[in-house]
Amino acid sequence: MAAIGIIGSGSWGTALALTLLKNHHEVVLYGRQAMHVDEMRRNRYNLKYLPGIRLPDELDITHDLEKATHNKDILVLAVPSHAYRDVAQQVKQAMDRRPALIVSVTKGIENETLMRMEEITHEVFSDREVDFVTLSGPSHAEEVARDIPTAVVAASRSSEAARAVQQAFMNPQFRVYSHHDVTGVELGGALKNVIAVAAGICDGVGFGDNTKAALITRGLAEITRLGVAMGAEKLTFAGLSGMGDLIVTCMSKYSRNRFVGEQIGKGKTLQQVLDGMVMVAEGVRTTRSACALAEKYQIEMPITEKVYQVLFEKKSAREAVTALMTREAKVENWG
Repeated sequence: MAAIGIIGSGSWGTALALTLLKNHHEVVLYGRQAMHVDEMRRNRYNLKYLPGIRLPDELDITHDLEKATHNKDILVLAVPSHAYRDVAQQVKQAMDRRPALIVSVTKGIENETLMRMEEITHEVFSDREVDFVTLSGPSHAEEVARDIPTAVVAASRSSEAARAVQQAFMNPQFRVYSHHDVTGVELGGALKNVIAVAAGICDGVGFGDNTKAALITRGLAEITRLGVAMGAEKLTFAGLSGMGDLIVTCMSKYSRNRFVGEQIGKGKTLQQVLDGMVMVAEGVRTTRSACALAEKYQIEMPITEKVYQVLFEKKSAREAVTALMTREAKVENWG
């Protein structure tokens, strides 16, 4: 049994808390908003982010960050990418001085620095002894919380840390593979959200399965090109945090990124869509980072570029698809 603090009481943090409780760990779930925490304690439901799932009485829910971080074997950061740095700094100030195992379940790239969560973590904790693991893959919180079989990957530069997370999280409904390619696993989890926005746009406009299959396949090609240029291994993107997460995020009714694209395809503006959402769609911010990284590494990413134009430059969805379909003829080459 491990002592585990989960920082972030959104849908994913809550679902992971339930998974870890079933594995007989001592779990503390931290929420930033006191009123939200009080409501969860009182009602034993996370009505805002994960409705319909009862929270066991043994789940300790707190607004006290020190309680959530002190004397913990594992700290799970389950927060949006734009808040990750600030939360990591708060965790550093609140936690005790002993070595820590930090697990990020965040799928994004910081806009201002173009850093991955691993890079932010090591920068924030530069004077501490910490191991970093990213946990990623096709894993909608709504299904994990209902014990629907799910497989993910835990990646770390420390094989011991990856195995520790694998053992802590794994059960008959939640299978965890270990991996060493942190860069590839993080990029796969972040960049697939951009392609999911494109897939949603196709749904909203009314295109068919042929269109979406092409987007998913060619989207994976450009994710892989950028990932390899940034030091990732090509085959990582054929795995759970690449192909697996891309498929589920482009297809699922639970996908917030696909939903954003679908609403835009139906004629809404980006701001109208975001104003109506409670949870964060990481793909919107990641589109900015992905385009900046493509420019930095001189990588061709036509789908990502068109998503950017639709989101931020008011290009019509149909015009964007037409532009993609009428590009110069190419050879399909994954080599």
